[in-house]
Formats: sequence, C-alpha cells, structure tokens
Amino acid sequence: MYNEKVIEHFRSPHHAGRLADPSAIGKVGNMACGDMMWLYIKVEKDPQGREVISDISWETFGCTAAIATSSMLSDLAKGKALDDALAITSQDVASELGSLPPVKMHCSVLAADALSEAIYAYLKEAGREIPAALEARHARLARALHSVQERLEAVPAPDAREGGGGRGCDVRSEV
Repeated sequence: MYNEKVIEHFRSPHHAGRLADPSAIGKVGNMACGDMMWLYIKVEKDPQGREVISDISWETFGCTAAIATSSMLSDLAKGKALDDALAITSQDVASELGSLPPVKMHCSVLAADALSEAIYAYLKEAGREIPAALEARHARLARALHSVQERLEAVPAPDAREGGGGRGCDVRSEV
C-alpha cells in the first residue's frame, strides 16, 4: 500500500516532537479519520531580513500516512520564507513522498493545513496583515477543528461510561 519513502518517514520521522519556545502552533484535525496534527514553527529573520521558518516540529496522532506527511512537510518547510512555505501544497507533500494511495491523500492536505494554521497564528500574534486567502482558509479550518473538539468533548471519560468499571483506554501518540 505504501512505497519505501513513506515507510521511511513513518519509521524514522524527521523533526518529530514538541518544539521548545515556538513562534506559533498550527492545530488541525480531520473529522472523517480522526487524525490530529500540531505543527510548531520557529520564525526568525535570515541575513536578508526575510522571516523564515528556522525550526519546525510536529506531534501527530494518526496513521502511517499522517506521520509520513507530517515528516515530509517539516522537511519541505524548514528554512523557507513564510510566503514560500505558504505556497507548499498537499500535492507537493504527496509528490515528495513518491505518492500516497488515493484514500490517504487527505493526510497530505492535513499537513499543508497545519502549516498554514501555524503561519496564520504567527502573523496574527505579530499583528501583521493576513492575506485574504489565508484568512479564508483559516476560517474553514477553525470550523473543522471546532467540530472535532466538540465530538471529542462529547465522549465520556472511560470510568464515566455505564459499565466502565475499569481503567478504560487512554490512547495518546507523540510520534
């Protein structure tokens, strides 16, 4: 189902984990599959005075493709100016991985969305003008994330469920 490059990024992901002192965080989720991504960016000025993503990391709860696309996206975005990073598409991520099965393309979309959300958060925090296209994308993603959060909050804690009686299941992933 997956090619060797996808498997490599899944088994040995690049830039995984929580970035200490990030400039911004992008959070996205997918209602259909349950994948969640947190993308951390550190933005600094390069010698030419451009704002660039000097460091990047991520935490993803999801399938093989979600982990691999998070890893590849971090490779593609690190060192890029913010405008160049915003231009990274889900197709760029999938192509760099050597393709994804059609049913898993949504993972590359999620990775690109996480990057745009991190850049949006950075610009907003800095009080900078946000391009209209990025503002529209953020509004769509914020609605989707809110929907995911509402569904998660609606699930009772394991011991609060009728007949739960045990420790329940606490599944977390910080790949």
